[in-house]
Parts: sequence; structure tokens; C-alpha cells
Amino acid sequence: MRDLVRRIASATPRDRDRAVDALRALAILGVVLGHWLVTALVADSGTVRVTSPLQHLPRLAPVSWGFQTLAVFFLVGGHLGARGYATARARGETYGRWLRARMTRLFRPVGAVFTVWATTGGLLLASGVGLETVHTLLTLVLSPLWFLLVFAALTAATPLVARLSPLWPLAVVLHVDLVRFGLDGGAWSDRIGWVNVAAGWLVPYCLGAAWARGGLRSPATRWSLLLGGGTATAVLVLTAGYPASMVGVPGAEISNLSPPTLAAVTFGLAQCGAALLLVDPLRRLLRRPAAWATVALVNLSAMTVFLWHQTAMMAVTAIGLTAGRPLPGLHTVPDGAGWVLARLAWLPVFAVALLVCWTAFRTYEQKRRVSRGGSRVVRGHRVPRPTAERRP
Repeated sequence: MRDLVRRIASATPRDRDRAVDALRALAILGVVLGHWLVTALVADSGTVRVTSPLQHLPRLAPVSWGFQTLAVFFLVGGHLGARGYATARARGETYGRWLRARMTRLFRPVGAVFTVWATTGGLLLASGVGLETVHTLLTLVLSPLWFLLVFAALTAATPLVARLSPLWPLAVVLHVDLVRFGLDGGAWSDRIGWVNVAAGWLVPYCLGAAWARGGLRSPATRWSLLLGGGTATAVLVLTAGYPASMVGVPGAEISNLSPPTLAAVTFGLAQCGAALLLVDPLRRLLRRPAAWATVALVNLSAMTVFLWHQTAMMAVTAIGLTAGRPLPGLHTVPDGAGWVLARLAWLPVFAVALLVCWTAFRTYEQKRRVSRGGSRVVRGHRVPRPTAERRP
């Protein structure tokens, strides 16, 4: 282990911005833990259905505030996208070649998930498992992939949005919500809400691009994002009827994520402010070789972890069915504190199952990722030189 830590440290350029990698790793791990905590598979009358402790225990809604970290992922994505495109242009690389390389890295591991689950779904149906159960399992695996499509679209639009002020997409979200919730427009007002899928996540993406240009450097700006976004979210939840949960809850009339609401976007602004405030402390922490090695390894397999974490949870749930009775925190209705404590005890088991998936499928992500000069995990973005802050 010490040899691995030394090799990663020696292969890392001294000017690499390790805090960016740490934020991306925290965002991915937040999504994984969030799904494991708020997703429950209940075995009932020969079928498996999905429910959530947030549906039965609404007082747990604040838990979602700590694990819905998508805004941080888009912040980092905007930062790396803008910086990477600028670097590619400086090298004389075409837009098409730059985009092709990024899309390949993003979607190559997805093929393995589709192949495995297409085969698994067919085998389950052939063995007599009900269509409803198979549909539930496939939905759990595939539904998180929506964000990859959005991320890919924003990445492709980087040359157009890299200098766009985040106030513009924020204004779009505001006006869309006014139409959705303030006017009685019928079905069309619901459909227009899907504009926020692009506009809502464009807000943190543009913030990341501004960060890449040298903006958002001052502590005052970062604290303004955190406090302003947090205050706006609290006002929207307490006075405007927005849900307190920042993730979807089965059966809820309104979801803050599907499509994103103004509350989800203001909450994302607060998260971005907090993430930017963590940058300098993270840079100091990651000077330690062991801490940096951990972050580097997570980033090397970030997509594998994201793509297979639901499969890991379902595998443990399926194996648990062989016990012959519902296991607390795994197959039972999440309607009390006992379920919460039991689910926390299952998290290490989910992690072991995810480690098995990682061992089996990490090569799909890491293929061609080693090049002259070292692994890609220690190449790329750099710590920016101190400059005067430039506003987005």
C-alpha cells in the first residue's frame, strides 16, 4: 500500500489542483450514500417495489440535504470542461476531437451496464420473475443515468456557455416555476417544467466555468453563494410550498429534482458556495500522500462506482431473500427508527458488494487511461495562479 501511495504521489504534477478531484469524489460518494439511504426495496406478495424512508418518515428530509450533491458535480464539470476546452484550443485541437474524447470517457463504462442488465432482465423474465419486479429493478439501475445525458449535453455546449453568467439560466428557472406553480396552465405548464432540466443544472455548470476563468475567488463571493442560496431555499420551502426533501419521494405531488425546481437550484448555489469554501482546506489536506492517493483512486473509478452502486445494493437485497424471511433494513417497510439503524448497518455490506462490482468492471472505465507521463488520474487540471477576481 505504501508503494502505491508513493507511486501516485510521485506521478502527480506539483501544480495539479487536487481539491477539484476531491470535490468530484465527494459529489459521487454523496450520490451513492444518498441512494443507499433513501431507496428501499420491499418484498411484498411475490413482487419487489421501491419506497423511501422519506415517504414514511418526512422528518428525515434534512438527510437529503447532505447527500444530494449533484450541483457540486456540475460545478466541477463546468470548471474542468471550460479549462479543458481552453487547453485543447491552445494546443490547436479541434472541437470535434476534444468532444469525442470527453464523450468516450464518459460513456464507455455505460455499455457494460446495459449489457449486463439486458441479459439479467431477460433471464429474470425467463425464470418466471414478474414483469413488475423486473421493471422496478431496471428502473433503479437506469434512472440515475439521466444526469449523464444532461452532463453530456452541457459538456457539448461548453464553447457556448463557458462565459455565460449563471444569472441567465437562474432567471429561466425562476420564470418556469412561476408558470408551473403560479399559473393554472394545465398540462402544458407541467411540460414546460422540463426546460429546467437544462437550465437548472446550467447554473452550477456556469459557476464552474466562471471559477475556471479565475472568478469566484474571494471568500465574500463564496460566503454569499452559501448564505444567499441557503436563505433563499429556506424561504422557498417555508413560505412557497416547495418540498423540504431535495430528492424525489415516491408518491409526492412535487419533486425538487424531476424536473429541478427553483428550490433545488438555490440549494445548489449554497452547495457550490460551501464547495468553493472547502477548496483551500482540501488543498492543504491533500498534500498528505495517503489522503491524495485515496482521492486519486476514487476519481480513477468514479464512473464505475456511480454506475454499479445500485446493482450492488440490489445484489445484497436479492441474496438476503435466501434467508427465507424479510430482513430489517433490507426488505422491510422503512417506517421507523429501527429501519434506519438497520439500514446503516447494511451500508458496509453494500460497500463490499460495490467493491466486487468495481473489481469486475473497472477496466471498462480505465481502458486506455494510461498514457506516457503517467495515469490520467494524476494529469490534467492545475492550481490556478493567484489573480484578481473576475466576475462571471
